[in-house]
Amino acid sequence: MGRGAHLLAIWFEKIEDKTIVWSANGNNLAPEGSEIQLTMDGRFVLVDPNGRELWSPSPTVAGVEYAAMLDTGNFVLVSQNHVNLWETFSQPTDTLLPTQQLDQGTKVKARYSEMNYSAGRFHFKLGDDGNLTFYATPDPWDPTDAYWFSDTKDSSFRLIFNESGQVYLTARNGTVLIIVSSDTYYPASGYYRRAILEYDGVFRQYVHPDSSSLSAMGWAVARSPPVPPNICTSIVQTIGSGACGFNSYCSLGEDQRPRWHCPHGYTLLDSTNEMSGCRQDFVPQSCDESRPETDQFTFFDMPNTNWPMYDYEHTAAQTEDSCKEACLADCFCALAIFGNSRACWKKKIPLSNGREDRSEIAKALIKVRINNSTSKSTGNGNKNSTLIIIGSVLLSTSVFVSLLLLLITYFIYRSFQSRVSKLSQPVQINQATSTQTFTYQELQEATNGFKEELGRGAFGTVYKGVLRSEDTNFVAVKVLATRTGESEKEFEREVSAISQTNHKNLVQLLGFCNEGQHRLLVYEFMSNGTLADFLFGISRPSWYKRIEIACGVAMGLSYLHDYCTRHIIHCDIKPQNILLDGSLTAKISDFGIAKLLMANQTRTITGVRGTRGYLAPEWFRNMPISSKVDVYSFGILLVELICCRKNYEPGAKIEAQIVLVDWAYDCYLEGNVLSLVESDEEASNDMRRVERFVMIALWCIQENPALRPTMKKITQMLEGAVEVPVPPFPSSFMSSI
Repeated sequence: MGRGAHLLAIWFEKIEDKTIVWSANGNNLAPEGSEIQLTMDGRFVLVDPNGRELWSPSPTVAGVEYAAMLDTGNFVLVSQNHVNLWETFSQPTDTLLPTQQLDQGTKVKARYSEMNYSAGRFHFKLGDDGNLTFYATPDPWDPTDAYWFSDTKDSSFRLIFNESGQVYLTARNGTVLIIVSSDTYYPASGYYRRAILEYDGVFRQYVHPDSSSLSAMGWAVARSPPVPPNICTSIVQTIGSGACGFNSYCSLGEDQRPRWHCPHGYTLLDSTNEMSGCRQDFVPQSCDESRPETDQFTFFDMPNTNWPMYDYEHTAAQTEDSCKEACLADCFCALAIFGNSRACWKKKIPLSNGREDRSEIAKALIKVRINNSTSKSTGNGNKNSTLIIIGSVLLSTSVFVSLLLLLITYFIYRSFQSRVSKLSQPVQINQATSTQTFTYQELQEATNGFKEELGRGAFGTVYKGVLRSEDTNFVAVKVLATRTGESEKEFEREVSAISQTNHKNLVQLLGFCNEGQHRLLVYEFMSNGTLADFLFGISRPSWYKRIEIACGVAMGLSYLHDYCTRHIIHCDIKPQNILLDGSLTAKISDFGIAKLLMANQTRTITGVRGTRGYLAPEWFRNMPISSKVDVYSFGILLVELICCRKNYEPGAKIEAQIVLVDWAYDCYLEGNVLSLVESDEEASNDMRRVERFVMIALWCIQENPALRPTMKKITQMLEGAVEVPVPPFPSSFMSSI
């Protein structure tokens, strides 16, 4: 949701994580100034500033005397006679709450994505026939396309979620027919619960302690198995893309959550949506028999991978090599599946139901072009090639015609160069912000040919520069080392989103260059360098300055995670990426580059990014990457700020002190936190705060991301506004070393 776009919703208010459990207008967001009205004729409506109706209950409800929010999470519209005319419990979106009951005909729809509350592909419905059925298409054409069903036809009457954590189907007489989901590990009291059909199509239960002292643990997945246990292998549709988008494939991670991938040679259609499907990154094989391209393609093997259904040709008694040859000779063949029965199945675009699973004995043979640079020619390019061929023939017959053709070629070349020049001109992407666009030449001149290097890292090299030849107008120019792989518009859209961030603890992005192959970012210059130089130098910085820096970094991360128009995960929080201005105010740098290079949303699976020693365990475990990876990194940084030393020092004289966070926990457990700062007089005189900071850091580096608090909660803890509960033992210190 962008600025000024609002959602009429219900959420948990008494916990830090304001989790939405019902929403009204996900498909039609309300602009700034919209309001809820209870009209004179008793209608409850959401209207925009012009009075246009955006949403009202369906079916239409009139005669409403008042509305009430019940403690159960049910919002009701009540008549003058105290009769419930309408309630959200009967019109769910994607979430069920304890005491909620669904009658026959009720549908539950998953949202489009984690942060997009419009209706997605997945839904389940308690049908009039008594079956609870899960579908992967909004309007299923064939009932056999269900990927999970209760098999309670003609018997079930109601779906109930009780306060003990059981979701079950009952008959009309109240007899329990089947338990859909059950979690009795957590006691019935002391926990909030919710069950949600998530955007990945899986129905899961979550629990959250209702005690404020334990609220930092956040929502945890309940012990109940998800429904279905493996959605990747559960969906085999005759119509639709399967568990993920067309041409992609699904795999189940160690945390039992599905992952979506593009095969070799394919990229996402929409870089902001992992389930959007994939497109070929190369020109498909030509079917022109006069110029066969069999020598231009090869195969990429994918064991235990298959795209069931939609085979257009099947050949028995094949070897793997002959299967590849058959696909290579067929211009329609995008991949072949070679099975254990020594059979070969040909498949063409679009591919459906892709899955990778160890129980899958088949091997996918993906056909890709050998030289991906052989891309589709533009119309101008083809014309130029044709003219050159024609010119070559005519030159042998007439000098006059040759000169004429040379003249024509010259004008075509000038025209082509003019078009290229126009295409390479910088585009002002957001007139409402102060972000500027620069040419590559301008930045080359500003940095004196990229002469004075300020630093370098995983994302590129930073150079000092001067704009408009003013000695005091210094800037830092970062030359990105990795091409984004996205289109110019996508790059510019991301830069535009980042440039609209505005926080005192973020380095300001002044402009960018997006010209040809060049991707450069222009930042404000930070005169006092990095926190690493400041913290690990010869002299120890003031304890109170370190406190300011810790709070500043926390506030900057909280802003990125919770208050940006588009949430940003930094992915590489460390002292080298915290810069200090002239007054030693901490500012997070590179906070947008991870987003530019990954182009993913807040919860994603991607290759490892960041710096060892600061990386959360989930980077190495094929787990979802969320803002909690930044929380982990901040925890390491916080301990370094407390102790003024690096987290990992193999040369430490005492073995127990090699890994700083291990030593910090030992000191905390033994009640000897003073030994962490015993040579620091200022910190030693502020032991209550030192101990609180150590406890916060130990919460941040919990192995389970769900146990880590949000950066907003951490900021409150650092400031002393929220009590810090006793942290559990962080069991995976060494996993990130």
